[in-house]
Amino acid sequence: MTLVMTLLVRDEADIIAANIDYHLLQGVDFIIATDNRSEDATPRILKSYEAKGVLRYILEPADDYDQGRWVTRMARMAYADHGASWVINNDADEFWWPSQGSLRDVFDTVAAGVGILRAQRHNFIVVEGDEPFFERMIYREAQSYNILGQPLPPKVSHRGSAEVKVMQGNHNVVGITPTNIQNGLVEILHYPIRSYAQIENKIAKGGAAYERNPSLPPSMGRTWRMLYDELKFSGNLRRYFAENCPAKGRLQQMLQSGKLISDTRLLSYLHQHASPSELGVSGSGGI
Repeated sequence: MTLVMTLLVRDEADIIAANIDYHLLQGVDFIIATDNRSEDATPRILKSYEAKGVLRYILEPADDYDQGRWVTRMARMAYADHGASWVINNDADEFWWPSQGSLRDVFDTVAAGVGILRAQRHNFIVVEGDEPFFERMIYREAQSYNILGQPLPPKVSHRGSAEVKVMQGNHNVVGITPTNIQNGLVEILHYPIRSYAQIENKIAKGGAAYERNPSLPPSMGRTWRMLYDELKFSGNLRRYFAENCPAKGRLQQMLQSGKLISDTRLLSYLHQHASPSELGVSGSGGI
């Protein structure tokens, strides 16, 4: 069984090394990464893994966030060029957590009649500080919702295929046989907002890219589009950031009410299995 992960990234230097190291430790054999116009240290970090022989680096210069097409390209490449039995189409802020054992254990034992694994996502809230994100962000929502108040949509992984088509957002795929879907074997620990500068940069660039893609309907990327409109209207995303970065008193209330849950699984795992130098973590919490 060969497990390949794809990554589509842009300016993810604060999290990408931890993401890659975690998934390699969990049994991912190889990573294909598409870098879409990063201006921080992301390209250097990715190329350091390419030099180790565990990653293939692709530069995507287009600025229209055609995610579905770019991820489909990587997913097919995973099968055709790297012999992938299973493909995880991942984002830099998502950590696929197995229900038991390792990710390799999970994918290695999926029934032959299952072609797709569906994974629910859990958002972790921001706690500001200079430490790496996994040191600070140890509280997650009991139930995560998107900006529209709808349950956060899950992501899917799939068996390797030359015919697969990954839909925008990595929430669905077509062209996979068998078509049966299994739930509950994997969940995703999601760290979408890690600092104010990070989320403003993400929405400013991603929202503008969505506007430049006339082939995508307005319903696609709605969260990014709405936040981009807020950024253009208000000049900042401070309101949105404050909602996701509760002050100490509000944080305690949310924990007591059960809205938030303490979850230190990733913190404990990385402390146990990876050294700070392996994660690329400097004394200032950056990479």
